[in-house]
Amino acid sequence: MMEYWRQCALWLINCKVLPPNHRVTWESAQVFDLAQTLRDGVLLCQLLNNLRPQSINLKEINLRPQMSQFLCLKNIRTFLSACYEIFGMKKSELFEAFDLFDVRDFGKVMDTLSKLSHTTISEQTGIKAFPSEESLEEDEDIYNHLEDLIDEKGVEDEEDLYDCVYNDEDGGEIYEDLMKAEAVPPPLKQVETDIRSCCLTEIKQTEEKYTETLDSIEKYFMAPLTTFLSSEEMKKVFVNIPDLVKVHKSLMVEIQDSVRHKSAQNIYQIFINYKERLLIYGKYCSHVETAIVALDDICKHREDIRMKLEECAKRANYGKFTLRDLLVVPMQRVLKYHLLLQELVKHTHDAADKSNLRLALDAMKDLAQYVNEVKRDNETLRDIAQYQKSIENLNESLSVYGRPKGDGEVRFASGDKRAKQDRHIFLFDAAVIVCKRRGDNYEMKEVIDLHHFKITNNPTSDKENRKWSYGFYLTHNQGQSGFELFFKTKELKKKWLEQFGMAISNIRPENGTSNFHEFKMHTFDRITSCSYCHMLLRGIFNQGYLCSKCGVGAHKECLGRFGSCGKTDPGSFRTQEKSVQGRRSDPGLPKMLVTRNYFGVPSPICGPPLNIQQGDIIELVCADLHSSWWQGKILSTREVGFFPSDAVKPCPCVPKPVDYSTQPWFAGPMERLQAEAELINRGNSTYLVRHRSREFTEYAISIKYSNDVKHIKILTRDACFHIAENKKFRSILELIEYYKHHSLREGFRSLDTTLQFPYREQENAAMLHTNRPGGNTPLLCGLTYVTPAGYSFVPPSSAPFWSVFTPKVMGVAIARYDFSSRDTRELSLQEGDVVKIYTKSGANGWWRGEVSGRVGWFPSTYVEEGEE
Repeated sequence: MMEYWRQCALWLINCKVLPPNHRVTWESAQVFDLAQTLRDGVLLCQLLNNLRPQSINLKEINLRPQMSQFLCLKNIRTFLSACYEIFGMKKSELFEAFDLFDVRDFGKVMDTLSKLSHTTISEQTGIKAFPSEESLEEDEDIYNHLEDLIDEKGVEDEEDLYDCVYNDEDGGEIYEDLMKAEAVPPPLKQVETDIRSCCLTEIKQTEEKYTETLDSIEKYFMAPLTTFLSSEEMKKVFVNIPDLVKVHKSLMVEIQDSVRHKSAQNIYQIFINYKERLLIYGKYCSHVETAIVALDDICKHREDIRMKLEECAKRANYGKFTLRDLLVVPMQRVLKYHLLLQELVKHTHDAADKSNLRLALDAMKDLAQYVNEVKRDNETLRDIAQYQKSIENLNESLSVYGRPKGDGEVRFASGDKRAKQDRHIFLFDAAVIVCKRRGDNYEMKEVIDLHHFKITNNPTSDKENRKWSYGFYLTHNQGQSGFELFFKTKELKKKWLEQFGMAISNIRPENGTSNFHEFKMHTFDRITSCSYCHMLLRGIFNQGYLCSKCGVGAHKECLGRFGSCGKTDPGSFRTQEKSVQGRRSDPGLPKMLVTRNYFGVPSPICGPPLNIQQGDIIELVCADLHSSWWQGKILSTREVGFFPSDAVKPCPCVPKPVDYSTQPWFAGPMERLQAEAELINRGNSTYLVRHRSREFTEYAISIKYSNDVKHIKILTRDACFHIAENKKFRSILELIEYYKHHSLREGFRSLDTTLQFPYREQENAAMLHTNRPGGNTPLLCGLTYVTPAGYSFVPPSSAPFWSVFTPKVMGVAIARYDFSSRDTRELSLQEGDVVKIYTKSGANGWWRGEVSGRVGWFPSTYVEEGEE
């Protein structure tokens, strides 16, 4: 006999809502695990669509509602309405939304699902209803404490914030099918030049086929439908397809010419030049979902259009792909350019070509991230519109307050009224909307402008140790009356403190007033690039920060890197020169090495020339990637002026001395024989890093492998460290992190092992892993501990107190750019960070990973993966 809740979980697995290895199937699972899994309503809506396709329009539900009680409840109510209206269930058979969200009656939730499994529609699927057997008698107590557990744990927001609940596999398959080349398969063994040629051929051929696809949409669908659809309907369905056709016809011709006649020497420049023209994909990708909904709606109500579309498809591609299929292809294509260029970079070995292609790769990565963020912002604006509809008395659009950070129930006390009142708050970057709940809607009571407040913790409230006693203050900056907020549990208070902290950090960023600037969060009406790093400010609202004094725009992570506030023009140049010379060198400004002499001829049009000689080090003051003139300062003479941008190259950074003494693998100065004595009695794959005795600036790795001790010299060149020519690192720490997850055979064929056990770990801990039967079978105290799929065991001594399991590392990447989080679940990055990748399944190009113990989501285009 099986417990009732386990039968429910098994039914959900049979309905393909939960994967077969979901944690609810583990022997250690509790009913709480099932309750927490269903609590946001997303999987319940997917369940109905699995039982009967299109029962619920997935665009009407929120797929990532974490930290939002409002969105979770909306999803649950959408599910309940469909159960009544489509599946014919009685209202008396349905649970109430709060029965699930607050888990106040999870037994009723399972009863509803059981009744659903017995409906006619469900039984037609052939999936056996539950309970299908007599259930084990369950102690009522197992449901009684669920509400307390949920209060402690909250919505499961750590794993799935940016996760793709419904992936784009169909769109991907259509794209791959259209792009298929009829080329002869290449021989199994190819030299690198052949692989590079294949990459170029793929770029050319797929561009030709894609342009042909766009052309066929315009020729075989748009043109015939103009007589059937109004101009408004045409715009809705086809968005800006004619603009895409025009751009890609031009791009295709240039790529063909480059590959056929110029050995692709200028292909990097083509992609850099087209980046701006391809930004029209922001508009297309924002509207493609509504375009498909509009098309479906037209077909549903107009038989003549449906018949015409079938006829068009036969003419376009013999009926293989419908217009609906083809509309998703542009979104797939624009996100492929950086992947195609990434392969080309990998198989290009000429240093100058590789460097140029990296510029093109950066441009296409920036484009991909821009498109992804535009899509994400559109989803956010849809959520905000739902909030707006449900809150009465609002006089202003909620989007002016920035992005939502979460919503939920609080007890609220204002400075003049000490009584606690039950309220529902909606937190945005710039404001808190305080409401009173009225049924399914809310009445706005107060808008608190966070520009005028700071957060002050109230630690004494934590000592009361009872529900709704955990609080903090919103204190007015000018001493006016403030507010106190109380939360149900200590854990909820902690989460809200973090969210309020992030909101205030977004509107009052740490470096917002550095060097006399006055940066404020800003919505840019036009597509704008950051004035410091020249990468795009992404999204469609509050994309970045604008200095109200000098007018420069910037990413959050680039604030604080600008010089003193003020505009540069030839008239004011002398004054600025003095101020620049009077300042100390800013270590954050890029340094360049002069590669050829320049003595003022030709003369720059933007200001006085800077005479430079080969070998000079210049600190950049102002540099546009696409400009032929840059402004800089010679570090040795402090002279400032303009010079040709092609007369310099990035200055190899000189690594600062690093103290590795706290690392468990670092041995300091040590001879080979001493290292061998240290390792010979340890387990295989135990390693240390040592100073080679004669040169204290050089390092070596010693590792026990196959019961012998091997030594690997760490080489240095151009301020980088490496043990294999094809893989260089900016620090020893980066190198070690990489080879913890990648085999040393990349550089030494006979050494097929990773760096597993630092020698300063306790010997027993290292020996624990020696000769174990398999990498996924951890041993502890002589007992086998079953590890769930997708997770790896971490001994309790090295795991945080709240975690027995940590996610399995999929790979390692290096951060290429800085990234500053806007949300508590995002992961801030600094250039050069080593990132452990946990999942790549996030929506809109987001991955999940860890840097130095911090875990969160980050844009995948900001990192470069280690090549396997």
